[in-house]
Amino acid sequence: MGRRRLPPLVTVRAFESFSRNGSVRAAADELAVSHTVVSRHIQNLQDTVGVALVQKDGRGLKPTREGERFAAKARKAFDLLEEATAELAHGHGDAIHICCMVGLASHRLLARLPMLEARLAATEVILQPTTTRPEFDKQEADAEIVYLEQAEKRDGLRSELLVRPRILAVASPVLLKRHARIASVDDLLQLPLLHEKSTALWEDWLQAQGVTEIPPLRGPRLWQGHLTLEAARLGQGVALVSDLICADRLRSGELVQVTPSTVQMGGYYFVAPAAKWSDPAMIAIRAWLAATLSPQHG
Repeated sequence: MGRRRLPPLVTVRAFESFSRNGSVRAAADELAVSHTVVSRHIQNLQDTVGVALVQKDGRGLKPTREGERFAAKARKAFDLLEEATAELAHGHGDAIHICCMVGLASHRLLARLPMLEARLAATEVILQPTTTRPEFDKQEADAEIVYLEQAEKRDGLRSELLVRPRILAVASPVLLKRHARIASVDDLLQLPLLHEKSTALWEDWLQAQGVTEIPPLRGPRLWQGHLTLEAARLGQGVALVSDLICADRLRSGELVQVTPSTVQMGGYYFVAPAAKWSDPAMIAIRAWLAATLSPQHG
């Protein structure tokens, strides 16, 4: 096999972070460098591969179609590298590797992880926040927690519904003070809305709330739910998030629910290979998740 022709890893890391976080400045914050350094790395990567990976989007940048495809594959490569590094650092014989959506991992599970570790005693838990789903046949994970609209059937895998969260419209108290009183769901359309990859989530939620005439929706697209949550906390608009993810911030008063909602649009599922489903550690993990994600748990 000949020598691999790869671009400098630092440029790929900068571009992947930019694509995942939605802006050069957010990538710079994550990588602890200046935004000019991230911009230079992205430009160097484009020069190396000879393909435009970003394009202008208002005052900022967004990935081109080629950039999105490259970033998705780079993200999988970094996830594998992260997994390999974790195995070297901690060993993997007695470890359970769980992939989980970023928002749920950081805003709900991380603070409560010691409870699971206490249940598992000598078994180590590797909780990997990720935006991509693992390939179980390649041993990329032992289990995953994923948000799905409905249960799916995949050969060799089992799944269990953990909880169907309510989807809430939340904003900072500071933002709401700048606007007239919101008396109905229709009034939400007067406020700046925060979107993930598209406006589809807001459109489906508004329709489920009984809004019959939905105008073209505007507002920044931040790609991931945990970013829209943070933008809402900073007073930049109204975000749609599950009650599980925003519960702690609602209690603290950092965010408030703008209008009542009982809308459910999917659920969090635990997915694992059928061959491992009845392992004692897997049973303990599912029991912990059921308790942790229960609405009564808070």
